[in-house]
This record gives sequence, structure tokens and C-alpha cells, in this order.
Amino acid sequence: MEILNTIIPIFTVIVLGCFARQRGFVPPEFLAPANRLVFYIAIPAMVFGAIAGSSLKTQFDPQVLGLTLTAIIVSFGVTCAIGKFIHLPPRRSGTFVQSAFHGNLGYIGLAVAYYFLGEEGFASAGILTGFVMILQNFLSVFVLQFYADATPSFHNPGRIITKIMGNPVILSAIAGILFALTGAALPLIVVRTLDIISGMSLPLALLLIGATLSFDLIKARFYQLLLAGFIKLMVLPGLGFLLYSLWDIPSSVYVPGLILLASPCATISYVMAREMNGDPEFAVAAISSSTLLSAMTFAFWLHLTR
Repeated sequence: MEILNTIIPIFTVIVLGCFARQRGFVPPEFLAPANRLVFYIAIPAMVFGAIAGSSLKTQFDPQVLGLTLTAIIVSFGVTCAIGKFIHLPPRRSGTFVQSAFHGNLGYIGLAVAYYFLGEEGFASAGILTGFVMILQNFLSVFVLQFYADATPSFHNPGRIITKIMGNPVILSAIAGILFALTGAALPLIVVRTLDIISGMSLPLALLLIGATLSFDLIKARFYQLLLAGFIKLMVLPGLGFLLYSLWDIPSSVYVPGLILLASPCATISYVMAREMNGDPEFAVAAISSSTLLSAMTFAFWLHLTR
């Protein structure tokens, strides 16, 4: 029942966002500035506040981090092989691979972690998120660059690194970790300010996810999307679950990592596909289909941890 109490409200808000867009309550011109507000201010404030006020000794497990990153790397390699085997066009190959491993951590993964695990579990997920995002972005840039016909704006490795390390969620996670290492406590006035800003992050993020879903492009790419979604929502978290079990890690410790691995395709996949000569239409379809399917797969994986 606890799982349903977590999953149903989250995806109800996502569906509400889709309905609000269709009915005109959320006009297209609202989406870009609202997304910037969430991405650059609200979620970073929430991540920093949760991590800065946490105890790294009790809420960070290096083994979970290592196994989580290992699962992503293995899944990435397998997906690259599958993409080559099914003979996709080059531009779609890179986007297919990215859609199968690049998860929506900031908007959906952290939301599930927060509502399922509470503030302590959210802090653990936030710490992991910083590292996972760095790996995801590096691999995404690599595979899109590899398959691109021409990507002049990304030929400079320094610019790629700057873009990745300039991600506000990554920066807030790093800042939170550094502050937590000092052992100091945030002043009450800062805590309350962060709480107020954080309060709008997840509800608005979920509404925006719903408002940006598009289903018109799914039919023509159904089987490829189904395969990418299966790898992202079942194979990747399945690898993580297997590794956590083999290393005999308690579920209470690895659940934050499993939630991140089980997150659907990241919305930034569309932006990266568009900028790096991938297949942006496939990315939009992958984001939409995997987001809806993740309502069921999240319930499945969270049930296994009980």
C-alpha cells in the first residue's frame, strides 16, 4: 500500500500536467521559463538543503555508488551492441542508446525517492544523483558524438566538460557534500528559506513533465521505443538489483540507487539529441512512453525491495 501511496500521487500530478496543457491552462510559452525556474533554482535548493543537513557517514555508501555506476556502464555497453545489431540509422542509434540508459533523476527519480523514502532517503539519493548525472552526461555526449554526422558545436572537449559540470543539480549536490563534510549546521534562516524554495520544486517539476509529454510520434517507432524502454526500465535496474544482491547490500541501503536506475528517459535527452545531430523526434517519443510505463515498473521494483 505504501508503494501505491507513493506512485499514484506522483503520476496523477504528471497526468494532470498533460491535461492542463491540452486544456490551455499551461500555455506553451509558460513551459520554458517554468522549466528554468525548477532546473536552476528549485531542485538545486532542495538537493543542497537535503545533503548539507545530512550525515555522510550514515547516508552515503561507496559500495552502492560503485555498483550503481557499474550497472549503468554495463547497460550502456549492452545497448550499444544491440543498437548496432538491429541496424538503426546512425542519428537514431545514438539517441536510442541514450534513451536506454539516461534517466530522469532530477524530476522523477528524486521525486520518487522523496515521497517513498522521506528526507533521509532523499539525501542519500541526492548524493548519488550528483555522481550518476556526471556519468550519464559523459556517456550521452560520447555516444551522440560517435554517431553524429557533424557536430561542430561540440568538437571542443573543454566545452563538453564545462556543460556537464555546470549542471545546477550536479553543482548543488557537490556543494551539499562539501558543506556536510564540515560537520556544521545550516543556520535556521537558511534552512527555512531553502524549505520554501524547495516546496515548489517537485510539484512544479511533475506538472512540467506531464505538460511536455507527446504521444503523436510513438506509433511509427513503436518496437524500437519498446526495446529502449524495456532496457531503461527493466534491464538497467535489474542489473543494479542483481549487483546489490550479489554484494549482500541491505535493501534499506540500496533503494535510493535502485530508484535512480529505474527512472524513465531524461527530458534533457531531447535537448542533447537536437544539439548533437541525433534524432530528437525519437527522443521525445522515448521520454513520453517510458515516463508513463515507469508508473508500473517503479511499483514492481519498489515491491521487490520489501
